[in-house]
Amino acid sequence: MPEISLREALRSAMVEEMERDENVFLCGEEVAEYNGAYKVSEGMLAKFGPKRVIDTPISETGFAGLGIGAAMTGLRPIVEFMSWSFTFVCFDQIVNNAANVRYMSGGQYKVPIVFRGGNGFAHQLGATHSHRTEALWARIPGLIVIAPATPYDAKGLLKAAIRSDDPVCFLESEKLLNDKGEVPEGDYTVPIGVADIKRTGSDVTIVCWSQTVRVCLAAAETLAADGISAEVIDLRTLRPLDKQCIIDSVAKTHRLLIVDEDWPYCGMGAGIMAEVYEQVFDNLDAPIARLCADDAPIPFNHYLEADMRPNATKVIAKVKEICYR
Repeated sequence: MPEISLREALRSAMVEEMERDENVFLCGEEVAEYNGAYKVSEGMLAKFGPKRVIDTPISETGFAGLGIGAAMTGLRPIVEFMSWSFTFVCFDQIVNNAANVRYMSGGQYKVPIVFRGGNGFAHQLGATHSHRTEALWARIPGLIVIAPATPYDAKGLLKAAIRSDDPVCFLESEKLLNDKGEVPEGDYTVPIGVADIKRTGSDVTIVCWSQTVRVCLAAAETLAADGISAEVIDLRTLRPLDKQCIIDSVAKTHRLLIVDEDWPYCGMGAGIMAEVYEQVFDNLDAPIARLCADDAPIPFNHYLEADMRPNATKVIAKVKEICYR
């Protein structure tokens, strides 16, 4: 299999789906003439033309609503946000309209739309451009929330998201866009709602997603040298959550660590812990642990920003703590 970057995997997914289905189109800020703020849509304007790759005004509320309306009439929009930090201005469109139209219309209208863009920490973007928004969307019935960590998963999940008849929040990481991995050349999808065990282990289960996956895999390598076998679960989809994968793993390892780049209070990791605690309680040899970002606004300073985030050293220390090492 050829190796491509996560950026190329996302582009490949969109191109293939737009070739497969003429109802699929892409819109957002700088997606066309500029080839995308992060060059994810590079070359797509030349390939599909301005009616299917559309530059929008700088109005997330406006073009999110445009996409929802288009989806209600039978099209399949891909709406790119330059950053999920900018979606707070169109919260009403996503939460009240995209998530509820199918329910409130008694199934007469579907909203097959994908909202996608950069989520979470990048590098020195400051407090207003570094929000981790997954906990906001994952608590909303009617939304699907996806956060891939590898090129293979990114392409397969984006294709599945575009084919879904329900609205999808597709959370990408700018820090992962250059990461390379093997991706099949043929058509394939990755099932929504199914986690992936990226590394098997027997002593502790580590649950992670997006940027934290490579952090946890690096930590697992070091832990193995110290005689601790860590099982690393990449959730891939945050809603619907693959609870059974976590429950089955904890039945084997008897310990659970959730690694989350969000703030600790009311974060995604807290929601996951609440979802599985009752089912795994009898198998636990230690309390469920969480490792999160520091509970403070994100600093611009490079060193302070890096220090407040989960890293391999922090993961190793937390695992040793719950393994009583």
